[in-house]
Amino acid sequence: MAEDTRQRLIDGAIETVRRNGIAGTSARTVAATAGVNQALVFYHFGSVADLLNEACRSSTAADVARYRDRFAAIRTLRELLTLGRELHADQRERGNVTLLAQMLAGAQGDERLAVATREAIQLWVREIESVLRRVVTGSPIEAVVDVSGLAHAVSAAFVGMELFEAVDSAGSSAALDALDRLGILLEVADDLGPVAGSALRRRIRGVAGSN
Repeated sequence: MAEDTRQRLIDGAIETVRRNGIAGTSARTVAATAGVNQALVFYHFGSVADLLNEACRSSTAADVARYRDRFAAIRTLRELLTLGRELHADQRERGNVTLLAQMLAGAQGDERLAVATREAIQLWVREIESVLRRVVTGSPIEAVVDVSGLAHAVSAAFVGMELFEAVDSAGSSAALDALDRLGILLEVADDLGPVAGSALRRRIRGVAGSN
């Protein structure tokens, strides 16, 4: 029964943030959505912030788990971007973009929310980093790519585009298309013969070393 109540509160918190925004989320509004006494928020979680933290983490963990096998099967950057487009549409349709946007807004003034939001985003970063290590290994850019930094950049780009789409859907779509073209360039580089590939690697290392 206790676990059922905890889950109802977590689900209620997620729905309340999606519907009312972070500013309209309180023990009262969450409890009303969950259909329980608001005192149970404090009994099970201690504070509304701690409830929101758990809701953000658990919701993200569940989403990442749903796509883990898909991430594991990816072998090219374009496949990653294709999955990214699918995730982008799925997260928006299910209201998770709104949840993340509101958590990010709340995190600006609450370190507890900042920690939870950062940890949630890191779950995605780890999956993307694993994919990128496979993709760049053996490619002409392997020697100059900071895979961890690139994984954070890709994650930040998709988070930004998810938020950006609300005000400029055409611009968001163009940004995704631009990333897809980068994937094409990497595939072309991978298909170069050994002589041309070696020359490209030397050129990339030379340019990177001069900066």
